[in-house]
Amino acid sequence: MIEVRVPDEQEGTKAVIRAWLKQVGDAVAENDPLVELETDKVTQEVPAPCAGVLAEILLQTDAEAVPGALLAKIDISRSPAQAGAQEAKPSSRSSEAVAAAPGPRPAPGNGATETRLSPSVRRACQQNGIDPARIAGTGRNGRVTREDVDHAVASATTVSAGEPTMGQPRQFSPQDIPHDRMRRTIAENMARAVSEAPHVTALFEADFSAVAAHKAAMAARGTKLSYTAYIVKAAAEAMAVAPAINGRWEADRIAISPTIDIGVGTALGEKGLVVPVVKDAGALTLDEIGAKLDHLTGCAREGKLERSDVSGGTFTISNHGVSGSLLAAPIILHQGQAAILGIGKLEKRVVVRELAGQDAILIRPMAYVTLTIDHRVVDGHQTNAWLTRFVEILENWPQN
Repeated sequence: MIEVRVPDEQEGTKAVIRAWLKQVGDAVAENDPLVELETDKVTQEVPAPCAGVLAEILLQTDAEAVPGALLAKIDISRSPAQAGAQEAKPSSRSSEAVAAAPGPRPAPGNGATETRLSPSVRRACQQNGIDPARIAGTGRNGRVTREDVDHAVASATTVSAGEPTMGQPRQFSPQDIPHDRMRRTIAENMARAVSEAPHVTALFEADFSAVAAHKAAMAARGTKLSYTAYIVKAAAEAMAVAPAINGRWEADRIAISPTIDIGVGTALGEKGLVVPVVKDAGALTLDEIGAKLDHLTGCAREGKLERSDVSGGTFTISNHGVSGSLLAAPIILHQGQAAILGIGKLEKRVVVRELAGQDAILIRPMAYVTLTIDHRVVDGHQTNAWLTRFVEILENWPQN
């Protein structure tokens, strides 16, 4: 027997079993997806470590899956052919079991659509009165996933107001958005963060003229960079004046991280947001940060983030201004972090600057920047020192 365990990389998040993609007695090939795990950040498929037959499932759907927990066992002494032969003998199984057995799964790459439903998907469809044939599957080979069902319910494309459901009757209006597991977990984390950490927010204003000029010069040379790349780079450099900003509260100490791992909030529309992490941002160049951000945000929007992509963050940036917000305060801290940076909408404003010893009224690209802190870890002096340095870096960006 070969054991299948929950991956170790899960930092700070609660994983649950979302759906089993194989059932006991099914033949599996090496790297076949066995089960979907879900946290508040990402859904991950756990592959089979070897070929054989799934002999036992230890954690059922909706069970909590802690790192290292035993998920299942695979019998490598039985070949996939033996499993298929056993399934072909209806006389050894009750008529009820045969009727409930999943349908055939087409081989990958043959253009067919996966019609077999996991127990989680089947139950969700029954509870919400949904015909799975009406849902376009996004899983491997077109398989309908639990997320596909959740999206169908949330978008009200398959359930109308007053339509009866299996089990306890529920009434949905077209405007209702039923909770999915990601939204519930986000809500739990937000409430816990507010209750545990005293939030305080400081507000500064930053002139992005120098950054805009450098960004335009880089684009003219063929390198396109987002403003977020500059913000990540400036945030990493500002840690030198207040290292505790890159720390966290522990029962017996303030722990300062040896690396600056910056998470960047990425909106996923109605599904909330995820926070992919730029690892060791302090050691990266501006170009390297830009390339890493492009890769991570692309994966986030395509649903291809790995668990390692969203774990290990020591500091977070919320660029809420991209959706039009001038100011958001406080921005809720990410669990286990001491601070979160908020960037408001970049817009042209009238400002007063001193030129040749005289006050002058100018128009500059400006944005409000906030730093929300865990006041157990960081005080006002450190907060303001960090923001002062952060703004200074942006406003004096070298033009070479």
